[in-house]
Amino acid sequence: MAANAFDSVQRELVDCRRCPRLVAWREQVARDKRAAFRDQGYWGRPVPAFGDPKASILVVGLAPAAHGANRTGRMFTGDRSGDWLYRALHRAGLANQPTSTDRADGLRLDGVLITAAVRCAPPANKPTTAERDTCRSWLERELDALASVRVVVALGGLAYAQTLRILAARGLSVPKPRPRFGHGVEVSIANGPAVLASYHPSQQNTFTGTLTEQMFDDVWARAKELTPGPECA
Repeated sequence: MAANAFDSVQRELVDCRRCPRLVAWREQVARDKRAAFRDQGYWGRPVPAFGDPKASILVVGLAPAAHGANRTGRMFTGDRSGDWLYRALHRAGLANQPTSTDRADGLRLDGVLITAAVRCAPPANKPTTAERDTCRSWLERELDALASVRVVVALGGLAYAQTLRILAARGLSVPKPRPRFGHGVEVSIANGPAVLASYHPSQQNTFTGTLTEQMFDDVWARAKELTPGPECA
């Protein structure tokens, strides 16, 4: 039943047109394209979650990149943030390969599912508060359908805040005041998933050394400690 509910959410999501500014931007990017991808078709729609519907680890990002997931139609696929993420998941034994180029590349996740706080590519990677709030129901419905989630890894401050906001609204014991975002911050929640915070693997963070591969690896090691399970073959 949960799997069917999850699939239903994804089918509805890809047709969403609730945010006029985001709809206009994602479709403009898909028409104009980037020169390097001129011969490729762009997805240009809300991006569904990707990974294992029976996951114990849920990864929440910010939003699709204009020429990454907005092009490929798969979370964190086709850009350098995705390169970092999937290499780290592969090192942690949670992905069957370290590369993510398109939806047909054979990538498989085991025990991990990747979603985002906002599902359409926003201009300058900055959704408005209203857009964030409008998109919130998709993440809430995914959480309803994902019975096995024990850990949420939030990539970046917006994803972290939105995750805690949703869990608090469900009556779970999110600490007050809420712990300030920082890399490696861990929030334990009675009768709910643990929340781990990580810097986002954006070029701004990885190029400057704000996020290193060791720092990123430590997050996935901790996530696995909190929810032991089978590793990818």
